[in-house]
Amino acid sequence: MPFTARFLARMTAVNTVEAAMRLAAQAFLAALPFLIVVAAFAPGSMQNLLADSLSDVTGISGKSLDEVRKAFTAQGTAQQSYGAVGALVTLVSATAYSRALQRICERCWNLPRAGVRPGLWRWLLWLLVWLAVLLVQAPLRDGLGAGSGLGLVLSFLSAVLMWWWTQHLLLVGRIGWAPLVPGALLTGTGVVLCGYVSRLVMPRTLDRSLAEFGPLGAVFTMLSWLIAVYVVVVVALTLGQVVATSRPFAVLLGSPRRGRRPRSAD
Repeated sequence: MPFTARFLARMTAVNTVEAAMRLAAQAFLAALPFLIVVAAFAPGSMQNLLADSLSDVTGISGKSLDEVRKAFTAQGTAQQSYGAVGALVTLVSATAYSRALQRICERCWNLPRAGVRPGLWRWLLWLLVWLAVLLVQAPLRDGLGAGSGLGLVLSFLSAVLMWWWTQHLLLVGRIGWAPLVPGALLTGTGVVLCGYVSRLVMPRTLDRSLAEFGPLGAVFTMLSWLIAVYVVVVVALTLGQVVATSRPFAVLLGSPRRGRRPRSAD
């Protein structure tokens, strides 16, 4: 089957738009509360770093960024509202985000669900590593003080490494490291480009939404942005699988043969 036909067939099987909408919804409803809870128990410097990193990744600035800072710095009130048990429940609930991402990776590689036993600790680990990577985005994109040129290189490398490891972790090791390289390169590139484009588009769009529709407009704008980003992610992961299983890359990378499923989860 020609490359283009295979790619379109995989896109249909993955159901790109539905997958992107599901990931966007889980990021907004599960991951964002998780970040707020983390910020509630974090020191002030970590709260500011988290707000700055979110600003760099999403392009939020101005009044919208001020609202984010308020949500992240309401430390005493939030701690009383959540408590230790509430924070734990929020962490477990946030695994819905990593579970949704795992299912997309499995669809891309035509794998069955891994199940709860091999997946539970992976969902939690992925969330913690994702949080750590998110926290350092602001200094990375500033090139650790050396400028935006180095920042672009560092943000690209961090994104590629994150998506390379993400696929291997959430696929429960059923696909080797080498076949996951194309997906990591494509997804990392797409995510970084989305971040830089967002800096140009999101500030005006959010300010206009807030002025015309109030907080509800900002919510719809953020959801639309998340859907767009995850469309890029799903397309890149799918394209990476098709590239990895096409000649000559399949031989070079040791990818699973087409029509044959990789080994099952542990």
